[in-house]
Amino acid sequence: QLQLVESGGGLVQPGGSLRLSCAASGLTLGYYAIAWFRQAPGKEREGVSCISSSDGSTDYANSVKGRFTISRDNAKNTVLLQMNSLKPEDTAVYYCAQSRSVFGLCTLTIREYDSWGQGTQVTVSS
Repeated sequence: QLQLVESGGGLVQPGGSLRLSCAASGLTLGYYAIAWFRQAPGKEREGVSCISSSDGSTDYANSVKGRFTISRDNAKNTVLLQMNSLKPEDTAVYYCAQSRSVFGLCTLTIREYDSWGQGTQVTVSS
């Protein structure tokens, strides 16, 4: 059974760091593009970052460029999101998602993903 599980969220002060992990069971993440999305209260879900399956190319939302880094650990079948210099506006539930297509391309378009984790809460506050 396919399952994505996010972890690593929590409460952090502005300027702090967190590392989110997306672990998979029932599939090999390396065959799919994986993306991180987030949803803040009262707002639509938005793409944060993605990584392709083939060449490891990545993309980031403008709001997180230079602060967030996405990477794969294929040995552990996980995708990581390192978040530095966190801001209060980064507060949201963060979800990882698997591309619809095998060997999918990195895109922040939500409709290109069809398997989602349950989310992990990130709160940035002093």
